[in-house]
Formats: sequence, C-alpha cells, structure tokens
Amino acid sequence: MAKSRPSRDGKGVPGKRAPKRHLDRVLPGRPAKKSSKPAETPWELLAKASSLVQTSQPDEALSTALRALSQLRLESEKYTSKALPALNLVAEISLELGDIEAAREFFLKAAQLDSDGSIPESLGGGAEKFLWLAQLSEEGGHDSVSWFEKGIVVLRHEVASISDPVVKFQRRKKLAAALCGVVEIYMTDLSWETDAESRCESFITEAMLVAPDSPEALQTLANVRISQTRLEEARKALSDSIDLWKDLPAGDEVVPEFPARISLSRLLMEVEMEDEALEVLERLIEEDDTSVEAWYLGGWCMYLIAEKKMKNSLAPAANGSRSVEEDPTSRATLFSSRDWLANSLRLYQMEDYEDERLRDHARELVKNLNSDLGDYEEEDEEDGGDDDWESNAEDDDHKMDGV
Repeated sequence: MAKSRPSRDGKGVPGKRAPKRHLDRVLPGRPAKKSSKPAETPWELLAKASSLVQTSQPDEALSTALRALSQLRLESEKYTSKALPALNLVAEISLELGDIEAAREFFLKAAQLDSDGSIPESLGGGAEKFLWLAQLSEEGGHDSVSWFEKGIVVLRHEVASISDPVVKFQRRKKLAAALCGVVEIYMTDLSWETDAESRCESFITEAMLVAPDSPEALQTLANVRISQTRLEEARKALSDSIDLWKDLPAGDEVVPEFPARISLSRLLMEVEMEDEALEVLERLIEEDDTSVEAWYLGGWCMYLIAEKKMKNSLAPAANGSRSVEEDPTSRATLFSSRDWLANSLRLYQMEDYEDERLRDHARELVKNLNSDLGDYEEEDEEDGGDDDWESNAEDDDHKMDGV
C-alpha cells in the first residue's frame, strides 16, 4: 500500500502536461482532411495509459490519461462518477512522477465524487483514494487518521460482504495495513494524546484479528510492544513476521516492501536481535545495492555484533578495556562493518542524501573503527596493496571532511 513519498518537483500539475494539439493545415478552397482513424474513447485511452505505466513510460501515460479525463469532462461539463477511474489513474501516475500536489488534487476530486466509498472499486470507487489521502495529507495527525478511518469503514464492509476467498484475503490484508497506519500515527504525530496507547492497542488488536498472518501487522505489533517495554513479546512478533516470508523470493506478494524491511531491521536491532537484522539487511543489499540506509544499518549492526562478541568472550584487562586484537572473529566483523559504513558514506555523497544524523553517526563509527583497526592505508600495506577498495573509501572519507 505505502509508497515512499516522491519529491515535490512540480511535475504533473494539471495544465502543464496536457498533450499538444496539432491543427490540420487547410489548403485554400479545400475542405479539412478528415482522419480515417476513429477517435479513441476515454476507456481506450485509459487502457492505453495503464499499459504505458506497466512499460515504465509515465510521462506518456500521464498525457494519455489526461486526454481521457478531458473527454469525460467534456461529455458532462463537469466531473461525474464516470471520471473516477481516470482521476485515480492520473493521481497514481502523478505520484510516480513525484508530483505530490497534483496527486493529492486528483485524489480529492475522486473523494468528492465517492465520499463514502460506496461505488464499487471496479468503477473507480472504494477505499484506495482515502488511504492515499491519509498518506499524502499535509496536516498529518488527525487529518491522516480521518482519511484512514474512512477507508477502514469501507474495507470492513467489503471484508464482511465479499465471498470470493482470494478477494477477501486481499481486502483483509489492505484493512490490516490501514489499521497499522493509524497505529503508526498514534505512536508518532499523536503520541502526546492521553488515549494514544489505548487507541494503538485497539487498532493493532483488530489488525491481528483481521490478518494474523500479515508480516506488517506483526511488525507493527512488535513496535507497540517495544514502546511498552514488553521486549520478549516484541521479539516473538518480529520472529513470527520474518518466518512468514524469509524463504520466499523477493517478488512474492507476501514479502514486505523494501522500506518496511528497513524499518524491520531497525526494530530487530532495537531488541538486540542483531543476527536476524543482518540477514534482513544482506538480503536488501542483494536486491538494491544503492541503498544508503541499508549499507549504514548493516555496518552499524556488524559493529554491535562485534562488540557483543568481545564482551561475552574476552575477560577485561586490568584497566577494564578489551583489545580487538585478542578476538580474530570480532576483528573480521569490524572490518566488514567499516567497509559497509564506508560504502554508505560514499553513496550518501553520490546521491546527495539528506539524512545528516545518519551521516554523522556513520562518520563517528568509522572514526572509532579506524582507531581500533588502523587506517585503511595501513591495512593496504599489510595486505600487499592487492585491493584498492579500502584506499578508495579513505579518499572518499577525506572528501567528506576527513571521516
């Protein structure tokens, strides 16, 4: 359901992406030449736009969908419920192009035409637009909750009335995700409210009843339990969540989306399940090796694993310190940690990443590792200079103010 929010770059605003119109040239004394090809209907244009989206041509898809929307409006001089499929499609394409403002505008128009979600989803109605508006809300907080609740009402009705088991399963999954969305808001934007904890408990309980085998619901349950310092229950929920998808291929619909698994790895580290977190992060890197956050979290996770190993396996020296030289396994883990962190910093610089707290923490960890392991240059000399990777990382660190 949830997509990461695209940047606001002004693309896709209605009127700016309208298709160009070419007027037929009329020779003096001759009638205008009529096209032998019949005009495409709005529904044909929408099908074409959907196909263009599937083939990664969002710009062409947007102009085609806008043509369909324009035709539907011309038919009745204003938008009617017939325009719902076009409004939703234009909004979704706008999101893909990074234009949040345009997407919100079209979803709001759709919500005005189907204010209670009673129009069937096959005709462009249903809960989806409400769920998007909850995520795209500028106000957040109560405004997001109100949109989520409108979608939840629709989905509850659909779950109760649909008999097809496949469709019912999909609706249950979507309902659980919406309930979890409300929980997240009460744990963040509305955490100061006196009934925040009780509302979280109510919504997550319903989510678990609706979809007990939902990885997202189990992950949200774990987050709630962590906030309540019920850590053993949190660990159990996280383990159950991972077990549902860990043996499935990346494209399987049960496998949580990339951002959800990034959040999962953070929760696992928070409850000291570093080995499980590292497995999740290694899989994420296999899927996308340009993720700054995945490299950073993996490096930090290895750092924590090595620290725990040294604490458990080495007796402290007289001054209370432990030497990394005494534990070859931990030393190797720390080398890997530094490599992952250096890679995250390199990608941070290349991609103009904006999370300064992540950058600063990664730099701090690399500085500590350099103190324990020696600088990259020293290690290159020990290794005979066969691998330039570390020296390149050092160069990048110097470019980033001497990491």
